[in-house]
Amino acid sequence: MPRTFLPSFANTAELHAHQLKGLKWTVKHAYEGSEYYRRAMAQAGVTPDDIQSLDDIRRLPLTTADDLRAGYPYPLLSVPMSEVVRIHASSGTTGKRKILSYSQKDVDDWSYFFARCYEMAGLTTEDRVQIAVGYGIWTAGIGFQLGCERFGAMAVPVGPGNIDLHCEFLVDLQSTVMCCTGSMGLLMAEEVNRRGIRDKIALKKMIFGSERTSESMRQRIRQLLGLEQMFDIVGMTELYGPGTGQECTAHEGIHYWADYYILEMLDPTTLEPVPPGEIGEMVVTTLQKEAAPLIRYRTRDLTRLIDRPCSCGSILPLHDRLLGRSDDMIIFRAVNIYPGQIDSVLSRIDDIGSEYQISLDRREDGKDYMKLRVECCESSDKSEYPRIQAKVAAAVKKAVMVSCDVEVGEYGSLPRSDRKSKRVFDNRPTE
Repeated sequence: MPRTFLPSFANTAELHAHQLKGLKWTVKHAYEGSEYYRRAMAQAGVTPDDIQSLDDIRRLPLTTADDLRAGYPYPLLSVPMSEVVRIHASSGTTGKRKILSYSQKDVDDWSYFFARCYEMAGLTTEDRVQIAVGYGIWTAGIGFQLGCERFGAMAVPVGPGNIDLHCEFLVDLQSTVMCCTGSMGLLMAEEVNRRGIRDKIALKKMIFGSERTSESMRQRIRQLLGLEQMFDIVGMTELYGPGTGQECTAHEGIHYWADYYILEMLDPTTLEPVPPGEIGEMVVTTLQKEAAPLIRYRTRDLTRLIDRPCSCGSILPLHDRLLGRSDDMIIFRAVNIYPGQIDSVLSRIDDIGSEYQISLDRREDGKDYMKLRVECCESSDKSEYPRIQAKVAAAVKKAVMVSCDVEVGEYGSLPRSDRKSKRVFDNRPTE
């Protein structure tokens, strides 16, 4: 019988009992091991003895990315330095990088539940997994590789870029799965077709991480490569790395590993809980993390809880695909817009491709203007551009209640990326 990496809880009551035990352990461990957490809990007027139910998590203080940067270089450290076996870091776009420490148990746990991702995607040990994400200080590459090896499939650790090598290995090694960003997936799909090697490869599945993938992008990749299935995977450096949740083959949402962390969904402004089905910010509390545990960490990622069991039968709960980040919100003419909203609108328009760019500018009249650049489908003729422009502009205005100028270009006219695609360019002066 094949090994499973899925939990064996008989019901949600057993899962909740496991969570409460882990919550009590985490709070006590962090209180005793971390000066930062001890001080934060004292300011909040709470001690480990006050945590007697899962509802008591609301009594604990929130943790933010600024707290991690302020604790540089070893923020939230709750074990002796002699127990730290590895560090990883996130990108340092503002100030110091967020560096996270790992104990050996942290690394082992991470590889274990990452193996669960491959199981959720229906892989077997016969699969060959081509990894096209970054290696080094980042968590991406090594995370995908560790999970693959723990699961027992063959890892092909190419990394991002190097399209020639990726194409060569797809043909020569007959890789069956590719792990990449959605942007890299589209780039590879177009390149495979350009080189005429689709009938020479054995690729069946793609696992997308690091950025939101629109439905139109998925449809285009599926069309070009003839894939059986595609999956979104979630995660972040602070919460081990990628692999903390994934779609299963039923594709009804993203299962998150509630045996390793508690997920709250809070209104990003009021910080009050939002009910299932409503958009909120993901706030996570780890249950077993040793070196740098997280207590009510604000991820800034936006999604909604799905308050029903998945038809696959797993007891692990679901959240929706990520809709964007609360700190990526665009304020345009007093309207709050998330890029994911634009993405969702464009995915429903048949006449255009999956790539787009949003540019925001302030003109001499003092007003803000939005330009939306899109690509037409390969079969479209330039005579259709005016109709497509009007169709896109009307759809955007109906969805987000703002007007934008639409520019339609030929298919392939917008840049492709082997990592994340930059789609929003805010050129307005900073006040």
